[in-house]
Amino acid sequence: MLRLICGPMATLSHEAFRRAVERFGGCDEYFTEMINAPSLLNMGPFEKYYIMNGPCPEKIVWQLTGSRAEPLAAAAAVVAGLGGIGVDINMGCSAPQIYKTGAGIAWMTKPLPETREAVRGVKEALSAFPAMRLSVKCRLGDEDFTDEGFFAFTDMLVDEGVQLITLHPRTKKEKCHRLPRYGYVERLCGRYGGRVQVYLNGGVKDAASLQAACAAAPDADGVMIARAAAQKPWIFAELNASGRGGEAVEIDFQQLALDFIDDVVACQPPEFHKTRLQRFFSYYCDNFSFAHYFKSKMLNASGPDESRAQLLDYFARQPEDRYGRM
Repeated sequence: MLRLICGPMATLSHEAFRRAVERFGGCDEYFTEMINAPSLLNMGPFEKYYIMNGPCPEKIVWQLTGSRAEPLAAAAAVVAGLGGIGVDINMGCSAPQIYKTGAGIAWMTKPLPETREAVRGVKEALSAFPAMRLSVKCRLGDEDFTDEGFFAFTDMLVDEGVQLITLHPRTKKEKCHRLPRYGYVERLCGRYGGRVQVYLNGGVKDAASLQAACAAAPDADGVMIARAAAQKPWIFAELNASGRGGEAVEIDFQQLALDFIDDVVACQPPEFHKTRLQRFFSYYCDNFSFAHYFKSKMLNASGPDESRAQLLDYFARQPEDRYGRM
C-alpha cells in the first residue's frame, strides 16, 4: 500500500504542526525539520525543541544536516536513541544558505568518496540501533547533472546500506513551477528491484496530482508531501478519503488556526513563536477569499496574541470562510 509521508520543512515540521495534521488522522511518517548535527551535539538552549517527537513518536524520522561526516554520525546516534522509524540524511536541500556551507545538495557535488564516508559513518553509528532505518533525501543534482553521475551517486547509497531514497526529481535550481521529472523515481525503483524503498517527493497537492505522479512512477513505495500539507493539514485525510470513497469532513478553519497557535506556544520557545507562526500562515492563508489581505495581517502580527486577534477579526468579517469540507 502506498505510504503518505509529511516532508521536512524548515521552521515548520515541528510538533505543533504534527498535532494539526494528526487531528485529521495523520499520515504514515513525519520527517522532522532539518536538525543541524553540530548544533545538536553542542546542545544549545534551543536544540531540545528540535528533538521533541510528539504527538506520535513512533512515526518520526529524524532528518540531519551537516557539512562534515563526523558530526553527522555522532548526531545520528543521539537521535536514534530517541526512537522512531529512522534517520534521514539531507542531501537535497538547495537553499543557498545550506549548500554554500557544504550541506544539503552540496553532498551530491562533492567527490563521491567523501560523500560515501559520511553515509558510511551514519550507517555505522546506527548499527547499535538495528530497528532504525537509514534514508537519504536527494535531488537530481546540479544543473549539469548526468544520468551516469546521478545513478553512480544512488548506487553508492545502496552499496553503503541506505534502505530508503526519497527523490525530489528536480535539479538544484529548478523551481516548483516546473513539473518534477517523476520518471527518475520509477527508474530508481526498477534499478534496485525492491532492494531499497523509493519515495517520490514534489508536486503533489491534491488527488489529481497524486494520481498523475503515481501514473508516472507506479512502483514508488510512498509519496512525500510538504508545502501542500502546510496549506492543508488535512491533505492526507483528503487523499485517503478520495482513494476509498470516504465521507466528507467539515473543517472549522478558525479553530484549526487557533489550535495551531496554542500548540506553537506549548511546543516552541518564545523566541521562535513569531517565525513559526509566519511560516505556517504564509501557506494556510491561501485557502481564503481575501488571501493576500489575510496573509499580510498574519505575517505582520507581533506574536501569538496579535495572531489570535487577527484571526478572529478576519473570520468575523468573512464568516463564509470559516467552514469548509474536504
